[in-house]
Amino acid sequence: MFRKIIYYAITLLFTLTGFGQEEKEDSKVIHDFELELEAEYRLFYEAPSFAQQKDHFPSLAIRPKYTLEWNDGYESFNFEGFYRLDIDDERTHWDVRELYYQTVKKNWELSIGLKKIYWGVTESNHLVDIINQTDAVESFDGEQKLGQPMIHYSINTNFGTFDVFYLPFHRKRAFAGDKGRFRFSTVIDRDDLTYESGAEEWRQDFAFRYSHSFDIIDLGVSHFYGNGREPVFAFDTVGNVNALYPVINQTGLDLQITNNAFLWKLESIYRTSDIQDVFAFTGGLEFTISNIKNSGIDIGLIGEYLYDDRDEWALNALQNDVFFGSRIAFNDIQDTSILIGGISDLESSSKIYSIEASRRLGNSLKAELEARVFSNISENEIILSNFRNDSFLRFTLIKYF
Repeated sequence: MFRKIIYYAITLLFTLTGFGQEEKEDSKVIHDFELELEAEYRLFYEAPSFAQQKDHFPSLAIRPKYTLEWNDGYESFNFEGFYRLDIDDERTHWDVRELYYQTVKKNWELSIGLKKIYWGVTESNHLVDIINQTDAVESFDGEQKLGQPMIHYSINTNFGTFDVFYLPFHRKRAFAGDKGRFRFSTVIDRDDLTYESGAEEWRQDFAFRYSHSFDIIDLGVSHFYGNGREPVFAFDTVGNVNALYPVINQTGLDLQITNNAFLWKLESIYRTSDIQDVFAFTGGLEFTISNIKNSGIDIGLIGEYLYDDRDEWALNALQNDVFFGSRIAFNDIQDTSILIGGISDLESSSKIYSIEASRRLGNSLKAELEARVFSNISENEIILSNFRNDSFLRFTLIKYF
């Protein structure tokens, strides 16, 4: 079904592209093609929680990107693809991250196709970021997203920016297979997940966002109505998992205040549905010490508090926690950076430690390191307790063309 959407989107976009060239034949056409090849190795160094789970996961990924601009850059066609080959069959997957036509006219712009949209300001949790479905098999932190079919209209005024989204198709979240990590005792097949809406994935969703900057304040207010991106889980007495996507209304707020070296950040949502209501927020600050002893090194100190009134049923397991971290930017030719952090549950012994580092090697190579350590995960953590033995190291080498 989704392949049909891609086919029709490609047909529409090339049609629009053709119209744009006929309208202004003497306009300069700019092509830009980029390709990333990635070799990744993940090592889970603790014995797995469930049978058939593996410890070693070598994989390969490819990310082609193509941009076509004409009409002095006011019209463009944009494509970003993705494919990964992995030992876990469910993590072997492909996706069209972006495939859309965009036109810009004075103070407004219109995009049609598959696109990625990001909202949010906090480091440890991205509550308001709801447009795109999470690519849950690709990363633990939920920052990788699937392409979302949409019509996106944005207008910039003296009173702020208004964004309106029409989202005609819902994409289900994928989960790890038999061999994969970060799964439940029962393997979840995305096709088994149902919908509250009778229209299922074809339910027509809508979203709106207003954003504006007031001196030192950056404000965003959003509302989403449609199929939720997070499934609601229920476990029976023998450990089977049942899940469905509810129809939700979610109002979100993101706020950032810049005061010299301090960044004060807040994200909050209130979500309602016939199945489950949710109130959650993440707030804190980041303080940056710049150019330490004239070395060019910047160190950011981060502290955030995370709350979710679903308690242990929160899908991201962040219901009453604190996050402390440090971001180190060396500002060197190799663009070396390190992010170190830890999340501690205020109601139990559960803790998650993390490190992310990256460095360029020459002009066309980049090395990345990621580690996640799960420590003393409480049995009361209904979601997170399934991952207690999934601490891992990830090594990645990326080649740019």
